[in-house]
Amino acid sequence: LANRVDLNTWVAMAIEDAVDSASHHMQNGLSVIATVGSTAPFVGLFGTVWGIYHALVKIGTSGQASIDKVAGPVGEALIMTAIGLAVAVPAVLGYNWLVRRNKLVLDNVRVVSGRLHASLLNNPTR
Repeated sequence: LANRVDLNTWVAMAIEDAVDSASHHMQNGLSVIATVGSTAPFVGLFGTVWGIYHALVKIGTSGQASIDKVAGPVGEALIMTAIGLAVAVPAVLGYNWLVRRNKLVLDNVRVVSGRLHASLLNNPTR
């Protein structure tokens, strides 16, 4: 097989495989962070709806809308919203930072791989 593939093609394929492997390794776990960042606000919203539902149930069972019947469930609803945002915002910021960092690192890896390729083809005996 080595006789059928010229050195330029073989070196290019080997370097491309190494760059692709590095790229896949760097992207490992990003989908989890993206999923957390995109679903956490909805989990918080679900908690908000749940808390308001419980407030309405307490109003319905007591027959009166006093602050002591509504304050607890509405407070829980607000806490759930805050927790959803407290999880989502750092996840989205972290995801964006990691994607940007990975892009810069891969750009540098591609530059180095191009130089390595040229160096190996210019000095095949070393």
